[in-house]
Amino acid sequence: MVIFDTLCAIDWSPDPELFNVFGISIRYYGLLFMGGIVFSTLVMGWMFKREGIPGENLERLSVYGIIGILVGARLGHCLLYEPGYYLSRPLELFLPIYPKPGGGYAFIGYQGLASHGGAAGLIIALYLYCRKTKESMLRLLDLIGVAAPLAGSFIRLANLMNSEIIGKPTEVPWGFVFKRVDGLSRHPAQLYESLAYLAIFAVMLVLYVKFRERYSGSGVFLGISLALIFTARFLIEFVKEHQANFESSLPLDMGQLLSIPFVVAGVVLIVLGAGRVRGGGKTG
Repeated sequence: MVIFDTLCAIDWSPDPELFNVFGISIRYYGLLFMGGIVFSTLVMGWMFKREGIPGENLERLSVYGIIGILVGARLGHCLLYEPGYYLSRPLELFLPIYPKPGGGYAFIGYQGLASHGGAAGLIIALYLYCRKTKESMLRLLDLIGVAAPLAGSFIRLANLMNSEIIGKPTEVPWGFVFKRVDGLSRHPAQLYESLAYLAIFAVMLVLYVKFRERYSGSGVFLGISLALIFTARFLIEFVKEHQANFESSLPLDMGQLLSIPFVVAGVVLIVLGAGRVRGGGKTG
């Protein structure tokens, strides 16, 4: 239920579970996560037609991509943020379960997924896909760079529905009171990030339509996407609460430290890709 209190903060306390079927929990998180992948895949299908890539390759890419994102995002969260816990409980690392106090396990869904791990897992999956199909990995990564921010926007909305990755306390009138966490008005950092990624997707779509013939396959689109996504992530981290206690001792939090290499890689791809195009080098 969402209401406005006297300070104009928004009380936020949705039940993460949409409904339950035979003991299996259907959650907003899972639906939004998969929704992001589905809509991004539709965008990829549209670009595949423009690029002249066989439609059947999209189905294969979807399988590789989903597996890579899920495995990478899960391992990224578990090994970067809570390595001690999950290395001592490897079953929970791979299965969406949690031990009950009285014994046995409860199905809880995957509640720990790291975007940096998902990006790394996707790149590995794309490499394997390109080896199989003989497609240009750089051209494919350019297309992924256009569609990926849309999926990221959906995933951050999923975090909002879970009342996780919350922001720091604030007095801004649009602050959210995450009732499942505490009674403080906080920055809706998940919403900031979701809107930022949606805006980046719109920018990338316009750039692709206008400059596809010149830059597709050069790495420029991928570079711009990486630089924008992870710059936004780096900046929004300043209003987020730490996700792990050890981050308090770091000069920057883990999300920021992991974002820097992606921003640098994005800038390098832009410079190298633009240089190849100016020099008449082949793309795609």
